[in-house]
Amino acid sequence: MEPNKKILLESGTNELEIVEFRIDERDGKGNLIPCYFGVNVAKVREIIRLPATRKVVNSHPSVSGMIKLRDQVITLIDLSRALNKNTEGIDADRVIVLEFNRVVVGVLVHSVSRIYRISWEHVEPPVRAIHDANITGVVKMEDRIILILDFEKIIGELCSTMALSAPGEELLLSQSTHTRGEKTILVADDSAFIRRTMCASLREAGYQVVEAENGEEAWEMVNTVREKCAASGQPITDLLNLVITDIEMPRMDGLHLTSLIRKEASLEQIPVVIFSSLASEDNKMKWKDLGASDILTKPDLPNLVQKADNLVL
Repeated sequence: MEPNKKILLESGTNELEIVEFRIDERDGKGNLIPCYFGVNVAKVREIIRLPATRKVVNSHPSVSGMIKLRDQVITLIDLSRALNKNTEGIDADRVIVLEFNRVVVGVLVHSVSRIYRISWEHVEPPVRAIHDANITGVVKMEDRIILILDFEKIIGELCSTMALSAPGEELLLSQSTHTRGEKTILVADDSAFIRRTMCASLREAGYQVVEAENGEEAWEMVNTVREKCAASGQPITDLLNLVITDIEMPRMDGLHLTSLIRKEASLEQIPVVIFSSLASEDNKMKWKDLGASDILTKPDLPNLVQKADNLVL
């Protein structure tokens, strides 16, 4: 990883770098329409030209096949198909090799332009006019809009090794649901797909759960609880017991949220769990130094309730 990427991941500066790429499509009249998308540099291993591809029998329509990258064979996803784009006559010859959630996968795109370093404050949640569950953020440039894609959802739905699974019944019953029902957990994640899955598991286990779509909204919720407890004189743990946060979120990322919580003495009793697809061993150490109480990778959903139990019961 390059030094500047390390700085972004360890400092909680609320900044990120995105790789901009295009998936073009045809409109109803056959005209070419350029569509601009982005992915966090932290997920990108490399960008290559399309190599020889080996077809996979009975695969998902969005899976183009397998490619060999040095000594590793990886799945190649045709992103235009996954996004239901009409790309008749448009050739794709660039592959963005992504690595996250302990999985390496190739994504076939039409072109890759450049890298932008921006603040999460400039990444807006999708507006209602954008009816696409695959989009988690919008970056407004001078002459175009870059859409940040939810690759955890897109690839997780295509690759069973990345699919989120719920905890088993034995785990859910290992603690009294009555005891869990006295505890409140705040979950912050911009992916509705992942947030819904996480919250359903925690609620099924018996926890009270409140949801935030990004770090800024989560921080506002935490401050509301803190002010209410300060006014009433009650301990903050009467109203909030745990914060679980993603890292990549519009307006404010999870690292900045974690650093803000850890700067407040009145919040020191609130554990913070980072639940991210970027949880490499190196990053885990940095996030612990930032104040994270624990870290989970996104395929580890079956361990989520157990982690919550360990921290709040």
